[in-house]
Amino acid sequence: MAQQCPLIFRQIDANIVRINTFFVISVVVAYLFTNALSLLLLLIIDFLLRLYGYKHVSPIQNLSLMIQKKFSIPSKMEDAGAKRLAAFFGVGFTIALVIFDIAGIKLAVDGIAAVYLFCASLELLFGYCIACKIYYIAKKVYPQGFR
Repeated sequence: MAQQCPLIFRQIDANIVRINTFFVISVVVAYLFTNALSLLLLLIIDFLLRLYGYKHVSPIQNLSLMIQKKFSIPSKMEDAGAKRLAAFFGVGFTIALVIFDIAGIKLAVDGIAAVYLFCASLELLFGYCIACKIYYIAKKVYPQGFR
C-alpha cells in the first residue's frame, strides 16, 4: 500500500496555505512570549472559520490573500484533503495549548508548542505535511475507521 494523503477532490492554493501557516506560527510564538491566551482563542476561531467554509471572514486567510496579491505569488493548486486534515490537527494542538495553559502545566505547553511549531515549520519551509504521515499510519492501524 503506497503512502497517501486523504483526498477530497477539491482544490486549494498551497501557497496561500503556506502563508496561512506563517501567520499561525507567528501567533503561537507571540503567545509563547506574551502568555496571552486570547491569541490562541482567536487562532482557534480562525481555524474553524476556514475549516467550515467561512474563509471570507478569516483574518488570516484575508491577510494571506493580500500578501499573495501584493507580491504576485503564483497559485499552486493541490487537493485540499491533506491541508484540511492538517488544519484539524492545528485546531487540536491549539486547544491542547489552551487546556494546559489553563491547567498551569507549563512543561506540557512548551512541549506541545515545540511539536506544533516543528510540524508547521515543515509545511511552511518545505511543503511537508506531517498530518499525511499520521493519516497513513492511522489508516494501517485502524483501516475500518477510514471507509
